[in-house]
Amino acid sequence: MSPRHKVEAMTDQASVAEFGTADIPGKPTSASRTTLSHIMTHNDTNLLGTVHGGVIMKLVDDAAGAVAGRHSGGPAVTASMDEMAFLEPVRVGDLVHVKAQVNWTGRTSMEVGVRVLAERWNESTPATQVGSAYLVFAAVDADGRPRAVPPVLPETEQDKRRYQEAQIRRTHRLARRRAIKELREKRAAEGFED
Repeated sequence: MSPRHKVEAMTDQASVAEFGTADIPGKPTSASRTTLSHIMTHNDTNLLGTVHGGVIMKLVDDAAGAVAGRHSGGPAVTASMDEMAFLEPVRVGDLVHVKAQVNWTGRTSMEVGVRVLAERWNESTPATQVGSAYLVFAAVDADGRPRAVPPVLPETEQDKRRYQEAQIRRTHRLARRRAIKELREKRAAEGFED
């Protein structure tokens, strides 16, 4: 099985309740919640003089990866990044805070929600949200095979809302994948090569 198909198979897993991995104790949302902070410098800029989106995406992936590893108790790999939204430009001299938490868990996969905030490094004005993203991570063992993750235990009403929204995103992600697969199979049967 190719690495891409392995990750797809891992993210196709149903929820813990459906597969009965209740033998793994759950972890509260707060147990792995993480904030990563970084001051943006000239090395981080694009041709327009603002911070390059790829720099922000790397910080998002780093924070989400730390959360996934902490929650799952070991290695976890990025399976997908959904809905990366850039709401405001980030400038040189901004102190960027990347806040991440596990929103939902399946049998071997986790959705991590990330909020990106920025504030001027030398001012006391409140940070503003400049971006957000949802990432899916798959927990793997030392051989790169899927391994079970503890269920996440939402603690607050906000955590419960995030859990429910993550289930909706998962349903849409799987439906989109199935629809694309069916279309490609249909086109291949009709003799079209992509």
